[in-house]
Amino acid sequence: MGQTLIDPKATDKTQALYENLIHAIERGEILFGHQDATAYGVGWRSEEERSDVKDVVGDFPAVYGWNVSKIGQRSMNIDSVDFGRMKDLVKQAYKRGGINTFCWHADHPTTGGDSWDTTPAVKNILPGGSHHGWLTHKLDLIAEYFDDLTAGFLIKHKIPIIFRPYHEHTGSWFWWGKKNCSVDEFVALWRFTVEYLRDEKGLHQLIYAYSPDIVQSKQEYLERYPGDAYVDIMGFDDYEDFKFGRKNRFIERMRWVVELAEEHGKVAALTETGLEAIPDSTWWTQQLLKPLKKDPIASRFAYMVLWRNAWPHHHYAPYLGQKSAENFKTFVKDPIILLEKDLPEMYKSSN
Repeated sequence: MGQTLIDPKATDKTQALYENLIHAIERGEILFGHQDATAYGVGWRSEEERSDVKDVVGDFPAVYGWNVSKIGQRSMNIDSVDFGRMKDLVKQAYKRGGINTFCWHADHPTTGGDSWDTTPAVKNILPGGSHHGWLTHKLDLIAEYFDDLTAGFLIKHKIPIIFRPYHEHTGSWFWWGKKNCSVDEFVALWRFTVEYLRDEKGLHQLIYAYSPDIVQSKQEYLERYPGDAYVDIMGFDDYEDFKFGRKNRFIERMRWVVELAEEHGKVAALTETGLEAIPDSTWWTQQLLKPLKKDPIASRFAYMVLWRNAWPHHHYAPYLGQKSAENFKTFVKDPIILLEKDLPEMYKSSN
């Protein structure tokens, strides 16, 4: 497929991970992921080597989602995961062969509010803006955190990370969202972030994922795209289509993402998705797997990440006894869906 990372100095293991995501697409496989999978689940927290997914099917997810929100402000992130504990969980996932991806629900730079404070602010944190120091300080903290995610005994190496900042920007519920900053401001923010982490801070273990929310066209998907030199993964966050039972619309949008990724020489991914509390006992096979298997274009993406399992009315993967748990077992047994034990050596190049 000819894709290469935007960082010419990317570490060998980071390059190998990207290559193996490409190979998974070529084999028709989709890696299954879950947010905060080993940090907590429905009815439990901070138990060693546990996840709701593993409880149900006997294996961990292939991809783990994490969040650097609140970094530098307190000991725990936005979802009450201790930052030190999260480092250990990232390292454990990597040691088992899994993949780690981080998003960032950044608090508001100027008001003291959270990500959902929609007061315009992007122009203020760009170079020359009144709060540009806020941005560089936060990126310094993130860089320090990522650089401490290492593995190896005698010779340490950096754990490759998929970084997904400023996600769901085609919506307007975050301060970096569509109605809260101009196209030029968003693009400048994205480009500065990549250049600062890669070139100024020297992080060469990052793979950068761009992830709009619901879009109505390919043109809207690309409206705030920062350019091929600044994106490795073209992702998509979609809850709405599943919430309203629009599986055909979901497939159409995934087809757009896949086609755009292939046109731009990028890896496609379903970066955040799911149906809250999964009320349909056959959802996994009938609403998700079956439509994907019927469409050879829409299914050409590397991985999907379901959102977190917090409590009985707010969870996106099944847990023991949940009504869709048996159907989930059927879903993960399908040869196109990979859990952690199904993975090849993702950090070893086949070239």
